[in-house]
Amino acid sequence: MDGNGTQHTPGTTVLVVDDVAASRYAMGAVLSRAGHQVVPVASGGEALVELDVRLRDGTLPDVALVDVGLPDMSGFELCRRLRALPPMAALPVVHFSAAATAPGDRCRGLDAGGDAYLTVPAEPLEIQAVVRAAVRGARRATGAETVVHRLTLLSEAIITVQTARCPRELATAAADGTARLTGSPAVVFVIAPDGEPYQGAARSRPAATDSGAHQAAARLAARIAEGRTGVHSTVVPAPLWPAGIFRPGVEEDALLTVATGQDGRTAVCLATPVRRAAITDPADDGLLARLAQAAALAAEPLLLYQVERHVALTLQHSFLPRPHKLPHLPGVDIEVRYVPASRQAEIGGDFYAALRTGDGVLTAVGDVVGHSLDAATVMVEIRHALRAYCVDESDPVVLAGRLDRMLQRYHPDITATVCLALVDPGSGRVRIANAGHIPPLILRDGGDAQYVDACGPLLGLGLERPPPTEHHLTPTDRLLMVTDGLIETRGIPLETSLEQLRTAAADAPTPLDTLCDVLLGCFGHDREDDIAMLALRLG
Repeated sequence: MDGNGTQHTPGTTVLVVDDVAASRYAMGAVLSRAGHQVVPVASGGEALVELDVRLRDGTLPDVALVDVGLPDMSGFELCRRLRALPPMAALPVVHFSAAATAPGDRCRGLDAGGDAYLTVPAEPLEIQAVVRAAVRGARRATGAETVVHRLTLLSEAIITVQTARCPRELATAAADGTARLTGSPAVVFVIAPDGEPYQGAARSRPAATDSGAHQAAARLAARIAEGRTGVHSTVVPAPLWPAGIFRPGVEEDALLTVATGQDGRTAVCLATPVRRAAITDPADDGLLARLAQAAALAAEPLLLYQVERHVALTLQHSFLPRPHKLPHLPGVDIEVRYVPASRQAEIGGDFYAALRTGDGVLTAVGDVVGHSLDAATVMVEIRHALRAYCVDESDPVVLAGRLDRMLQRYHPDITATVCLALVDPGSGRVRIANAGHIPPLILRDGGDAQYVDACGPLLGLGLERPPPTEHHLTPTDRLLMVTDGLIETRGIPLETSLEQLRTAAADAPTPLDTLCDVLLGCFGHDREDDIAMLALRLG
């Protein structure tokens, strides 16, 4: 402040646009004595060129004083052009004129987007006060816009975090949100109750082989979170924070914002580089704290699901025989495949079976409706029940009926699909019963492939079942049975997907193992559901 208590705006850059050299000099002198940096230009065209150069350099002025009567365009027109350019639209403009001004001229200046109108010559204090007022108004508006923008970034980051499908995806989303909020590199650790860290990074370029630094950083974050609740922030000095986390080989202080979940065992750490002498906005910490808390709450169910998914996968791998461990079934060759859903998706209850019966070989492919540990558990029960029923029964329709009643009795809220095929290796006769499942494909020698016309209601509904469909297989024929996880794609009709599978299977090589691998290569990438597949031919 000066002796009169007037507050100055230090470091303000003022663009003075005036075609009269003496007037331009006088205005510049008044502003320079007040501590402002002055950029003088003589026309509207020069002003646009100067502003374009400064825009590229990141040195736009804080305010523009524009003479109304410029030689190439009016000051009002210059103002309108500036307002039409988004990067310069926020630049405050003060019109001035040495001629007598009517109220209409002042109105034209305001309508053109000007912030004030000054009649010159004017007292230096008045000029300085008008400049200060214009700058303050622009900064208040810019500050409000910044707050709104940052809150929008926070909301977008929280939504992305809450829609993450796995802990690693959540960590990456939180890191991206942190980087956008702070404008700096960010690394995020999601730490599971068992201590396993999931890492995400944004705008950072860590050394690709330096995993030790990240492991050390994750352990440090876990120790900071241990025994604490809620959200807290701390600065870890460079000697304690592993080098290379944000940039290869660079030692940097780190600001850690750590939040723990409601279970007290799940933690999320947002890490960004800081300088000890840096002056930060206290609001930054508040936004990061809210993001960290949202990430911790979103991480808990994802981590619980990781455990459940591991148990479900263990069940399926335990009860579905691996291809090389299939029992020897005289008279037929069989290949099977099981592919769990992608890591981000939920696990289902897909299964296959190949069993010896009194009347031949029974093959089955099915899917318990739903995605959970319950679905995997019911899948195991269906396979065990089918094995037990096969001891004294071979008819696929009878077996489907028994499985249907089993589900109604013990799992009345669950349904399942299954396709059963009883093959007589000696005659090639195959009897098929289908319960709401994709019908099997018969691949003939020469490239012909057709779906078997077999249908029926899902298991668990208690509905009457049609008689089996009968076909005959020759030694060169192949029978292919799959679950819908292989072909179902959002936005694509099932009929289209079925035709794509039929065409691909018809063109695939003859060997069963090659057939299965080719189809998985065509359709099995990044699937949202499990895939079970069984291919058979007479041996």
